[in-house]
Amino acid sequence: MKKIRIGSGAGYAGDRIEPAVELMEKGNLDYIMFECLAERTIAIGQQDKMKDPKKGYNQLLEARMRKILPLAKKNSIKVITNMGAANPLAAAEVTVALAKELGVTGLKIAAVTGDDIFDDIKKYYDNNVLELDCPLGDIQESILSTNVYCGADGIIEALNNKADIIITGRVSDPALAIGPLVYEFGWNLEDNPDQMGQAVLVGHLLECGGQVTGGYYADPGYKDVPKLERLGFPLIEIDETGEFIVTKVEGSGGIVTTDTCKEQMLYEIHNPQRYMTPDVIADFSHVTFTEEGKDRVKAAHATSHGKPETLKVSVGYKDCFIGEGEISYGGLNCMNRAKLAADIVEKRLQLIGVEMEEYRSDFIGYNSLYKSQISDQFAPDHFSEIRVRCSGRTKDKHNAELIANEVEALYTNGPAGGAGATKKVSEVVSICSIFVPREIVDIKIAYQEV
Repeated sequence: MKKIRIGSGAGYAGDRIEPAVELMEKGNLDYIMFECLAERTIAIGQQDKMKDPKKGYNQLLEARMRKILPLAKKNSIKVITNMGAANPLAAAEVTVALAKELGVTGLKIAAVTGDDIFDDIKKYYDNNVLELDCPLGDIQESILSTNVYCGADGIIEALNNKADIIITGRVSDPALAIGPLVYEFGWNLEDNPDQMGQAVLVGHLLECGGQVTGGYYADPGYKDVPKLERLGFPLIEIDETGEFIVTKVEGSGGIVTTDTCKEQMLYEIHNPQRYMTPDVIADFSHVTFTEEGKDRVKAAHATSHGKPETLKVSVGYKDCFIGEGEISYGGLNCMNRAKLAADIVEKRLQLIGVEMEEYRSDFIGYNSLYKSQISDQFAPDHFSEIRVRCSGRTKDKHNAELIANEVEALYTNGPAGGAGATKKVSEVVSICSIFVPREIVDIKIAYQEV
């Protein structure tokens, strides 16, 4: 029976490269997927592209490709990644140039586009924004990016055309695995609803890299995970029935257990019975995980119920500025001095007339996570040190700077013993969503060979 092995090379934009190299050297892989797009990442990529039309792809693309191109060629491993972000065509050009520099030949590189609908977004200004309860047109002046969550169609077409390296923009995370599985086994929704559900599960378990091998699972003394400093990324062995094994390279750090797989399966899916992806509506409600040996877990019984009629569009927009400052107090009475510092800043901001939409002060180590629900159980003299963070949300940079400056001014304007002051102003790019008919997406693929 035909089997393939797919590995996870990255779980987010800035992930490590060493586990991917280890997989490509020792994992006997057929495919490796690099999932590097969070919700805001592509909007930030669009900002980079506006400054330089040759940018907009993942900032670690060059460093990663330099490591993996020779291994992809040597071990005949196909690479599928969304590192193209806002500019897959430029990402492909860079990859071609790197291959030539490294003397790697005999590779076909595909850039998959079509997710960017910015030129047509005016047609959808009347569509309701899921998170803001208003029509999209209400924020039209702030919009930076509009990218449809596409499915695996472009990846499948590129594989049918013998591509070795496939670079996409905004596709769903599971699509990076669904593509090779449909290509290899010929699955479709009509004939293979169970296998298509399993395909989504494969992609979902791989998409976050080290989370399923114990990284996000680890909790010392409660859920111990060995050798996290050498955490290995997962790989999946799957055959044409759709059942598969989750494992990792022998000797690498981390663990693969039924618990690590369960935690990752429930991550970010909202409704386990109806996990909506562009390719398929997956149902994980009957999934079983069974330990087949050390670091080997069998996954079965995912299924699917058709595909959604609409596709989600991730809309990036300029939202606000955040001005913030931090300062530390230590020793006897430090909690009370910290509270006095926060009170001074809040009153100063009122005195100088800073315009804010939202403001908060936190005592890091005391209430910054849970506010009064837990923190008030502790007496103020319980702490040997405390760090104050004051932050405010503003519409413009000037008012954000005023907030940050007032925290720094505590150095010499009291209370006693303040140290380690820092300040920062950030422009915030936020994400919201609309839904559009799936027919509007026009996938295009550009090929280059080296």
